Amino acid sequence: MLVTTTPNIEGKKIIKYIGLVNGEAIIGANVVKDFLAGIRDVVGGRSGSYEQALREAKSIALREMMEQAQRLGAHAIIGVDLDFETIGGNGSMLMVSANGTAVCLEN
Repeated sequence: MLVTTTPNIEGKKIIKYIGLVNGEAIIGANVVKDFLAGIRDVVGGRSGSYEQALREAKSIALREMMEQAQRLGAHAIIGVDLDFETIGGNGSMLMVSANGTAVCLEN
């Protein structure tokens, strides 16, 4: 399935707008990851554990969105927007949401 952040797909004609599709993922970071990330924040560098959690959450959200579009008979999703938020009292959970417009393309 074609997925793009643009409002159209070059060389393809959109023949039907099916509607909004979305996917969400919420991933909790465990205490060890939080502790190690905190140390990295103090001494500098990148937090590999959070980067991996972010990639995993993004992948889940995109996959859910594509599965929803596929069930609706779409060929592609245009105008995709990804939003990232931390939730929970201490920001220990990461939420990623993916939203876009499912469309049918001319063959």
